[in-house]
Amino acid sequence: MDLHDTDGGQGRTGFAGAVYGSLLAASVVAGSAVDGTPLYAGDLVVVLICTGVVFWLAHVYAWVVSSRSQPLTWQRLRTAGRHDWPVAQASFPPAIGAAFASSLGLSDRAVTWVALVVAVASQVAWAVAAAVTARAPARVVALSGAANLVLGLAIIALKTLVGSH
Repeated sequence: MDLHDTDGGQGRTGFAGAVYGSLLAASVVAGSAVDGTPLYAGDLVVVLICTGVVFWLAHVYAWVVSSRSQPLTWQRLRTAGRHDWPVAQASFPPAIGAAFASSLGLSDRAVTWVALVVAVASQVAWAVAAAVTARAPARVVALSGAANLVLGLAIIALKTLVGSH
């Protein structure tokens, strides 16, 4: 199977980008505190979205240059951009969660935790959706969700451990 097919982000490759992008967003949130002080909510939203877009552009670039046998065309760039867009899209839910939490008057620390929980929950949801869409057996769906939850919890544990010093 061509990992860079043109399914418009709806098939397994779109889910993979969304899972990866959600894990990236969780990592960005976890690493966003400077000297133990969380970013201001607005800054966190900007960092999340900009990082998602930068990684999306990096994926598009990598895809285009990895197929050296084909000429560089706008169509190939558009196809690559559409294919990997879920990487950038995955930064939106935690950014929206952070903005919403901030609008409720929550502290920047609480906003950070809301964004982190949303990123991990999104990652798990995308992994489960991918397994369900692939018509995987129930145990594989559960394992996919559990594996992604463990990855997300590892990021949360690292944030907690490193942030406590």
